[in-house]
This record gives sequence, structure tokens and C-alpha cells, in this order.
Amino acid sequence: MKITAIVPAAGLSSRMGGPLPKPLLPWGASTVIETVVSTLLAAGITDLIVVTGHRRAAIAAALAGYAVRCVHNPTYASGEMLSSIQAGLAAAHPANAGALLALADQPQMQVTVVRQLLHAFEASDGQALVIPSHALHRGHPILLPRWLWNEVLALPAGATLRTVIQDHAATIHYVEVSTPTVLADLDTPEQYAEAVSGTR
Repeated sequence: MKITAIVPAAGLSSRMGGPLPKPLLPWGASTVIETVVSTLLAAGITDLIVVTGHRRAAIAAALAGYAVRCVHNPTYASGEMLSSIQAGLAAAHPANAGALLALADQPQMQVTVVRQLLHAFEASDGQALVIPSHALHRGHPILLPRWLWNEVLALPAGATLRTVIQDHAATIHYVEVSTPTVLADLDTPEQYAEAVSGTR
């Protein structure tokens, strides 16, 4: 089943501050966005879109050696994450069965978890909205079936993906995972420092 992975990496990273946006922060031997992309590719994703906005040239340059497509979101400064998800869906191949929505600031994402989500989606014949869960909390990435794309694309400015998720709660397939990494992201300097040190 062909899946497109969409990584919104267009934000201003205003809560993080500092000279670098979150995707370009160091992580191990590379950067946060390179780690996210490498994990998705290692999990078997062959169609990967990174949505850019703020510092688009620098992010595209960091990903020059990876098998990804960079798609620009011209409304990134005012459109919140939804506009980047919509830009990614608009660029995805319409024949693909689903879109895996992965966070650009979740370098802790694990290959095994991504594969669990893909397997659950295939088991549903591409019909389920697949979401990882840890300790009864929803996490990321989220696998959005093709039949929901147009509904997400039609959401008005100011709306969020949560609206669609709530409207189709009956179709959600939760994948229980043992790792809290599905709940972790990097919003503040403190969270980044804790994550780098391994305490978060």
C-alpha cells in the first residue's frame, strides 16, 4: 500500500527562540529534521514530502542528500500547522492510500513505531485513521486514510486537524505502543536540552 509521509517543517519556532528553527537544531551527528527524515525512510517510506516555509532554503539544503520532496507553504507565517498539512496533501500523489503526518520536531520517533502504524493501516485495507497511543494518550505520527484527505483540505483557516479526528472518532484504530516517544516533541529550549541529554 503506497503511503506518502508529510513532515510540516515550515513554522517560525517562536517558542524555541534562538538563531536556528527547530528542524535545524543539532541532533546527534546531524539535525532534527534529518533524523526525522532518516527514520521515515528507514521504516520503508518511499514518498516523503517536507513542507517548508521559514528558512526554507536552509532546510532544503540540509535535506539535499535525502530522497525527499520539499514543498513550500507560502502562508506558513499565518496559517499554523494545518496550512502545511494541506500543502503536503495537495502535493501528495492522489492514488496513494494514506498520508503519514509526522512532526518535524519529533526526532525521538522510532522506526518500529512507524512500521506498527503502517501494518495496522494495511490490516484495515487503508480505511482506518491510525493513531499511536501511550498510557491512554494520543501521539504522533498519525496515518490519515485517503478518503479523509479532501475533508482536511477543505478545513478553513483557523481550524485544526483535531476537528476531523473528532468527527471520525469511530474510524480510529489506536496502536498501543510501549514507548513515550510518540508523545515527545521539542517546543522550548528546556525541552530540547532535556531531550538531548536523554532525560526527556
